[in-house]
Amino acid sequence: MFKELDRTIEAVKREFGRPQILVVGDLILDRYLWGRVERISPEAPVPVVHLEHRAHTPGGAANVACNLARLGCQVSLAGIIGDDDDGRDLIETLANFDVETSAIQIVRGRPTTVKTRVVGGHQQMLRLDSEDRSALAPSECQRLLDALLPTVSRYSALVLSDYDKGTLGEDVCKRLIVGAKEASISVFVDPKGLSYRKYAGATMICPNRSEVAMATGTSPDNLSLLFEKTEELRSNLGIDFVALTLSDLGIAVFQTGSTYQCAAKAREVFDVSGAGDTVIATLAAAFSCGLDLYDCAQLANTAAGIVIGKVGTVTISRDELLVTLSKQSLTQVSDKVCSLEQVRKTLAVWRAEGERVVFTNGCFDLLHLGHVKLLESAKQEGDRLVVGLNSDRSVRLLKGPDRPVLGEIERAQMLAAMSPVDAVVIFDDETPLNLIRAIRPDVLVKGADYKEHQVVGGSEVRSWGGRVALIPLVEGHSTTKLLTRLTR
Repeated sequence: MFKELDRTIEAVKREFGRPQILVVGDLILDRYLWGRVERISPEAPVPVVHLEHRAHTPGGAANVACNLARLGCQVSLAGIIGDDDDGRDLIETLANFDVETSAIQIVRGRPTTVKTRVVGGHQQMLRLDSEDRSALAPSECQRLLDALLPTVSRYSALVLSDYDKGTLGEDVCKRLIVGAKEASISVFVDPKGLSYRKYAGATMICPNRSEVAMATGTSPDNLSLLFEKTEELRSNLGIDFVALTLSDLGIAVFQTGSTYQCAAKAREVFDVSGAGDTVIATLAAAFSCGLDLYDCAQLANTAAGIVIGKVGTVTISRDELLVTLSKQSLTQVSDKVCSLEQVRKTLAVWRAEGERVVFTNGCFDLLHLGHVKLLESAKQEGDRLVVGLNSDRSVRLLKGPDRPVLGEIERAQMLAAMSPVDAVVIFDDETPLNLIRAIRPDVLVKGADYKEHQVVGGSEVRSWGGRVALIPLVEGHSTTKLLTRLTR
């Protein structure tokens, strides 16, 4: 549950305000060899994978950057690659995500880190790693810092993505954190290793339970002790917040004086590759636009839940997040508020039972008696009533910049609470024509202030054998008149 779900949805819609975020860390190219498994090798008790296709995606810090970009943030990425084809493949792939890569340094004689996974169906069969995990030479560290420190102040946030591949040594971490703090920039860290001292002073670190257990010498299964050690770690390092990821138990957030846990929704897990990258990216984006910390963590939970349901290292998209958040919003209030995909499934059930579907639409901004009578009359025209609700953007196009008075989620919730209404679908177009074509109602209802030939979608409904019904309006009742009375 979110504290302010409507505000969270609005932040995602607005791409978190398009913040500029700098990501620094270990760059990885994730290669995939996809195939099918039909037999066991006669040479050894191992499956034979028949190769069908190859693919590669950004991994490590590069995956964090791509997650941020797909959420709508403006992202610059820094780290090191080798002077090799793998490095060039990584840069080329990053261009597809609109990630700025000018600060990436090429280190000759050091290979680009590559993780190659062999996948049979949905099952990862084998992983091959090609890497050099040694620390960067002091000259290479200085070259990286020289490229970054003068630019830190232009960003809203700094993300350090540490995969323990040598990029984020102690000196690099400390100097970047100090530089960011001097510029009043938030610092988010995905940590690795046994010592977290190099992350001292960061705004937030986002370890998982195994990582904290290793760093504190604690069992990952003893949550009570693990929580105690996590808070001790946070306090000793002068870190404002710790977001401790707990897999199916969600995320526990630690700050001075309080600890709280955001539960995760149970999901089928196909692959956890990159889930931590999605968590820290979502936290950084959400925190940067001023969302409540609890809602930041809950949003990161939601995003991670989406990516673990896919195979391979994948990024979260803003649209996927919005769909999932909308579903959560609808579930919290009423199952009657649906996405188009959901209502199509419901329509199939209704029609299989021989029920006639009625459709009407409107802004329904400040429900009044006229709306109530229209909906009651519309329901009498058939068996099921679906209401198309103009989104906030759509209302502004129709009514002007001061409308709607109430947001689309509030309006949808109130409609869903009315007994004649069986489903509510929010649409973003200026007219409901596309929604009508998708739903294919048997009856299209509008107020009698329209002539039949003026009703949007009327000819389409008649073309598949439906009809248009015009309902008499209750005189003296409209949102405009209601607002006039309220502002006298």
